[in-house]
Amino acid sequence: MSFAVALVILLVAPAWVMAQTPDWESLMSAAQRAEEGGRLGDAEQLYAAAIAKTQGFDEKDRRIEQSLTALGDLHGAQGRYADAARFYDRALTALEKALPAGDPGLVPGLNRLGTMWRLQGRAPDAEPLHRRALAIAEKTLGADDPAVAASMANLAEIYMARARFAEAEPLFRGARSIYEKALGAGHPEVAKSLASLGTLYKEQGRFREAEPLYLQSIGIVEGALGASDAQMALPVASLAALYAAQGRYREAEPLFTRALAIQEKTRGPQHPAVSTTLNELGELYRAQARWAEAEPLYRRSLAIRERVFGPDSSSVAVVFANLGLLDFDRGRYADAESAFKRALAIDDRPPGREHPDVATDLSNLGDVYRVQRRYAEAEPLYGRALGIRERTLGPDHAKVATSLNNLAVLYQYQGRFAEAEPLFRRTLGVLERSLGPDHPNVAFTLNNLAEVYKAQGRYAAAVPLYPRAIAIAEKRLGPDHPTLAALLDNYAAVLRGAKRDAEALEVEERARDIRTRHAQQNPRR
Repeated sequence: MSFAVALVILLVAPAWVMAQTPDWESLMSAAQRAEEGGRLGDAEQLYAAAIAKTQGFDEKDRRIEQSLTALGDLHGAQGRYADAARFYDRALTALEKALPAGDPGLVPGLNRLGTMWRLQGRAPDAEPLHRRALAIAEKTLGADDPAVAASMANLAEIYMARARFAEAEPLFRGARSIYEKALGAGHPEVAKSLASLGTLYKEQGRFREAEPLYLQSIGIVEGALGASDAQMALPVASLAALYAAQGRYREAEPLFTRALAIQEKTRGPQHPAVSTTLNELGELYRAQARWAEAEPLYRRSLAIRERVFGPDSSSVAVVFANLGLLDFDRGRYADAESAFKRALAIDDRPPGREHPDVATDLSNLGDVYRVQRRYAEAEPLYGRALGIRERTLGPDHAKVATSLNNLAVLYQYQGRFAEAEPLFRRTLGVLERSLGPDHPNVAFTLNNLAEVYKAQGRYAAAVPLYPRAIAIAEKRLGPDHPTLAALLDNYAAVLRGAKRDAEALEVEERARDIRTRHAQQNPRR
């Protein structure tokens, strides 16, 4: 019996166990072979053994950093970002002992750790690392080195995550220019820069500028690496998200499913990237009221994130919030309230935390109370959300405009028009400064302000706001977007209030035509 057990252990144990005293080089080579062969558990043990082997090395020995980085890379490739960051942090500490303060060899280590922190939602912590990496690269390697481009792109990602779009754009453009010059226009790094710039434009509502960048990125990756390469998933999913934002649901869905298939095949069904695409596809279905199809996608996304990041991570809170929005759309307000409270409990630790994620949760919970006419409960939530956003993001941030709008809508619902009007006007100013005068949210705010005027019978003040709102929506969302039809309906109602019935009739007919075309292009299941 004991012989059989011993034999089984011998057969399944990694090859390095049979070696008496493997050296660092042997352990690293065995780990790399195990990783290449897909034996990730074996690889993790071998890298850990190599790290242990370095304990007797001089603190300036580069092998310390190399083994720590290798294990960090292994964790990062599996989406285990917290584990990766832990080893990258140790690797950077080892690297700083081995190299002078301004040595270009520090650049990759700074960028690796910064990226892992950003992927965990720690953009403020990541920013100084990428700034330092960029400064070192520019000083020691020259302005046209790919390491400079990488640092610029990483810093731009931080700015985009913090909605500092004006600072992000020149960095993305600069990175793209350097990569094209150094690596050629058909290199995958150029494709990544194009996709990132496209996402920046999408976040700003510059949809028509974003689309050709995504298409160009897809073409480059397909030509360089093939249609099924892991790197194809990013621009494909990004283009899908763009189409979804424009209401082009029929075009978005097959792109999301294509990206999902690539990710599941190349990264495995439990990777965080898979969770992201599942969440986005769920959002697409929710936008189309395909609630029964959306919910299992959210649930699967949630399960992946809970397993990878833990049940109390901010990424888990995001999915709870989306589940809450799903229940909100279905009129299941008790369930929505529970989901939003769960998200808030995760994000608001310790209680009273000043963070934009907390503000989002408070706003969502306020919306649930508002639609149930629980105005006294909604108002302090909206007020706290507004205060957090003003203090953490600045008074001219787009999310500050969202909070101003929410509070104004609450007042509007209560007939407190004199209090709602200045808030809508302030919302409009913040949006125009932060996102530009032609962003779709500007159109929505013009509509909201016009609705306040309509409720007061001030039709002469309301009528001039709609042509601009409609022009923005048509330009940015497209001529067949359902939101455009809704704006036209509201405009028609204002025209009728102003006794301009002939004009109202033409506007109503245009709204009907849009709905007919949209229904034909996006048949509901």
